[in-house]
Amino acid sequence: MTGYTSFYVDKIFYDLNVINLEREMDFLQRIFSLPRPQKRLVSLFVDSFFLVCAFWAALLVRLDDISVLSNATFWLVISIVLPISLVLFAKLGLYRAVLRYMGLQALVAIVIGVAVSTITLVLVSFYAEANIPRTVPLIYAAFSLVFIGGSRTIVRSIVGSGMKRTGEPVIIYGAGVSGRQLLTSLVQSHEYHPFAFVDDDVCLHGTVIQGVHVHSPSIIRKLIKQKSVTKVLLAMPSATRAKRQAILTRLEPLAIQILTIPAMADLVNGTKLYSDIKEVEIDDLLGRDAVNPREDLLSANIKDKVVMVTGAGGSIGSELCRQILKQSPKKLVLFELSEFALYAIDRELNATAKELGLNVRILPIMGSVQRENRVQAVMESFGVQTVYHAAAYKHVPLVEHNVVEGVRNNVFGTLYTARAAIAAKVETFVLVSTDKAVRPTNVMGTTKRMAELVLQALSRENNKTRFCMVRFGNVLGSSGSVVPLFRTQIANGGPVTVTHPEITRFFMTIPEASQLVIQAGAMGKGGDVFVLDMGKSVKIVDLAKKMIRLSGYEVRSEKNPEGDIAIEFSGLRPGEKLYEELLIGDDVTGTEHERIMTANELYLTWADYSVILDRLDLACHQFNHEAIRDILLKTPTGFAPTDGICDLVYQQKAKNFDASKKVINFVS
Repeated sequence: MTGYTSFYVDKIFYDLNVINLEREMDFLQRIFSLPRPQKRLVSLFVDSFFLVCAFWAALLVRLDDISVLSNATFWLVISIVLPISLVLFAKLGLYRAVLRYMGLQALVAIVIGVAVSTITLVLVSFYAEANIPRTVPLIYAAFSLVFIGGSRTIVRSIVGSGMKRTGEPVIIYGAGVSGRQLLTSLVQSHEYHPFAFVDDDVCLHGTVIQGVHVHSPSIIRKLIKQKSVTKVLLAMPSATRAKRQAILTRLEPLAIQILTIPAMADLVNGTKLYSDIKEVEIDDLLGRDAVNPREDLLSANIKDKVVMVTGAGGSIGSELCRQILKQSPKKLVLFELSEFALYAIDRELNATAKELGLNVRILPIMGSVQRENRVQAVMESFGVQTVYHAAAYKHVPLVEHNVVEGVRNNVFGTLYTARAAIAAKVETFVLVSTDKAVRPTNVMGTTKRMAELVLQALSRENNKTRFCMVRFGNVLGSSGSVVPLFRTQIANGGPVTVTHPEITRFFMTIPEASQLVIQAGAMGKGGDVFVLDMGKSVKIVDLAKKMIRLSGYEVRSEKNPEGDIAIEFSGLRPGEKLYEELLIGDDVTGTEHERIMTANELYLTWADYSVILDRLDLACHQFNHEAIRDILLKTPTGFAPTDGICDLVYQQKAKNFDASKKVINFVS
C-alpha cells in the first residue's frame, strides 16, 4: 500500500507542477501578446525593479548589514540614479529591440547602459555625500548585468524553445542560413509550428537551432508520423535545380505537400521575404539549371536602339518586354491587339522603369499584325531597328476550330509584319516559332512552319533586314499550359485530366526562353533557324503524378483505390501529337552559345512561295476550307493531319447543307 500511496502522491505533485507550468506559460503568452507600447512599459517596470534590487543587493553583500535599508541618503541616491539609467537605456535603443531577435547590438546597449549607470551612481554618491564603499559600484554593475541581460536571455530562450507554440506542425528541410532565417520568421506566426529540421549535412545532425533539433533525412518519414505533419518547407533557395529535384524526388513518395521559400535573388533585392512561402516551382521538378545569359548577346540588338515587340501582352511577348527593358533600349514599342493585355504590360513596364531608374520611352500601340499599313506606319514613325515578332495564335485545338483566322494571323500576319519591316528599313527581325512547326499534325504547327518559310524566302531577297527565327517547345506558365490547369484541378480535388498516357513535351521557363530568343537573334546572319536546347522531354502523366504527390495527396488508381485524386485520360485533342520534335532533319550545327543550335533545312524561293501565298490568300477570303487544306498539304511543310477539317464554321455549314438536302418541297 505504501508503494501505491507514494506513486499517487508523486503523480499528484507532478500534475500540480504541470498545471503551474501551464499557468506560467499562459501568463507569459499574455505578456507577449500585448501591444508594443505596453510591452515597453512592462520592460521599464522590470528594469526599474532589477536596478533597485542590484543596488541594495550590492550594499547588503558589501556591508552585510540589513540596517542600510533604512538609510535615507541611500534611497535618495537610487531615486536619482534610476530615472537617469532608464532614460539612457531608452536612448541606446534597448526598448526598441524585439526580444525574440535580440542580438549583439542589444547586449552592447546593456553593457554601455550599465557602465554609464554605474558612473552615475559614483557621481551622485559623491555629491550626495552618501559614504558608499568604493567596491559597491562594481558589485552593482555585476548584479545589473546579470539581472537585466540575464532576464532577457532567459525570456528569449523560452520564446525560442517555443513556449506554447501553436499552428500546424511543419518540417524545415535545410538547416543552413535560409532555414534559420525561415525559423525566425515563423516563430511569431501562429500558422506554422516548425518542430524539426532536416538536413543532408551530417555535421549538423543532432544539433539544436533555437530549440529545434536537426535530423537526418533518413528519418523524415518517422518525423512526419510523429506529429502528423502534412507540409515540408524547403529552405534551399540557392541550391541548384538538380539538387532540388533530387530532394523532391526523395520526398515525392511521402505524399506530403512541399512548400518553398522564394529564390535567393528575390530575397536579396527585397522583393520577397523568408515568410513568403509558396508552392514548389515546377521547373524544380525538371531538374535543369538555366545557363547564365551572355550580356553581350542580350544587349547587341537592344541597347540604345528602338525595339518593337508584336504580341507584347502575351505570355512570351510580355516576358520579352521585361528582358528588353533591362537592356536599356532607347524606345520600346508595345504592339498588341488586346486592349487589356496592352494596358497591363504598359503599366507594369512603366512601374519597373521608374523603380530601376531607366530612361526608356515605352510606347503602347494598339493594332493587328494583319493590317500591314498600320504596322509599317508604326515602324516608320518611331524608327524601329529591332522587331521581335511574338504575335500568334498558338492554342492547337482553338486554331483547329478557327482555321481561317489561324492562317490569317500566323502566316499572313508574319508576312505583313516582315514586309513592313523591309519597307521601314528595320535592321533585325526575330520570329518566335515553336517545336510544333516540325512535321506538324495540326494547323497551328503548319502555319508556324509556313511563317518560317516566309522569312527564309524573304531573307534570300536583296533587302537590308536580317531575318531569323527561334524554335522552342512549351514554356512553363504560359497561357494554355498544362501546369496552371493541373494546379487548378488539384486545388478543386481532381480529377487531373491528361490527354494520353504516353504524351510527352519539352518544357522551359518563360524567362529562360525569352533570354535565349534575344541571344539567338543577336547571332543571326539571315534566314537562320535557331533551335533551343530544351533538355529531356517530360512525360505529362508523370508530371501530373508528381504535382499531385507534392501537393500532399495520393494518386487514386486501380492499385490505390483509397487515393485522393485520380488521373483521367481524355484522349488526344484535334491536331495533337504524342511527341514533339525540334528538328525536321538531322542537319544541325552548334553556335557560340551552348543552348542554341542552328538547323539547316530546306526552303522555298520567294518567287515560288509567293504563288502559294496568293492561292492561300484567295482561299481564306472565300472561306474555302477544302482549298486551304489542299494548299497546306501541298506546301513542303511536312503537314500530316491526324483529323479531318475541324473548323467549327465549316462543320456547321456542312450540317446545314445536309439538312437542306433532306427537305422535300411539294410546291411546284
